[in-house]
Amino acid sequence: MREEHLRVRRTARYVVLGEEGARGAELWVACHGYRQLARYFARPFAAIAGPGRRVAVPEGLSRFYLDDEGGPHGPEARVGATWMTREDRLHEIDDYVAYLDALVAHLGGPAGAARITAFGFSQGAATASRWAAYGEAEIDRLVLWAGLPAHDLDLAAAGTRLAHLDIVLAHGRDDPHVAEAAVERAVESLHAAGLPARAWRYEGGHEVGRDALGAFAAELSGSR
Repeated sequence: MREEHLRVRRTARYVVLGEEGARGAELWVACHGYRQLARYFARPFAAIAGPGRRVAVPEGLSRFYLDDEGGPHGPEARVGATWMTREDRLHEIDDYVAYLDALVAHLGGPAGAARITAFGFSQGAATASRWAAYGEAEIDRLVLWAGLPAHDLDLAAAGTRLAHLDIVLAHGRDDPHVAEAAVERAVESLHAAGLPARAWRYEGGHEVGRDALGAFAAELSGSR
């Protein structure tokens, strides 16, 4: 038995918030967490989308039923998506990095956006960090929300891609999954690699809340 690979075309789904065709607007590409779907994850981003900012929410290419019961699934069965699993992981990473690059190009590329923010929540934080490090899109800011950089990220190899980024690790004070100490260690590791990074704390847990997101976006706008 011999395992091989064949590259095929796929249809990806994404949600966009903000004015269509608003050239010069800031573009955020927001990657959801494990078991989520784009249309639900996108809801809090309505608080920050507008004439000066578009938010694109891509959906992971692998979907699955959320319950563990066997047999057929009816129309009410809940579905989630994931960016990758441990199976054939390197090809999955290559595929979603290419997917996110293609999404930015489809939405107008650097010529159509003043700044591009790669935003990742939970599992999506690892996704966004790998995209920022290994993709081709010209990203300006990397936001890891309730998540950490990918554990296998080669900071030395990716340094030239990441050195110019504004890297922010947003952490909920009541997050049961991401400890504050882990965020501090991640920031220290990034600093040790010569990369700019800072922590930003919000009131809440392992979630993207409208109020916290709005406060964060307002602070970024005020610091320009």
